[in-house]
Amino acid sequence: MKLQEWLSALSDELDLAGVEVNEELVTTLLDVARDAAHEVERVAAPLTTFLVGVAVGRGADLAATASRTTNLLLQDPSPTDG
Repeated sequence: MKLQEWLSALSDELDLAGVEVNEELVTTLLDVARDAAHEVERVAAPLTTFLVGVAVGRGADLAATASRTTNLLLQDPSPTDG
């Protein structure tokens, strides 16, 4: 099964009528997943995209949520010397 077929079938199965799984959405989520996997650890990728999806499901904008997520991932966690 090809990706778009799978996403369409899954959307139908989960009763997600009206959710358009287009190339922009896929690219955005894959970018966030990549960043999470590289900046945290591999298992962070699906969990991070899940949380992004929950936020979007609650009304947040996907692009803004992805940007905030990536910004958080790329922050330097090392402590600063005062």
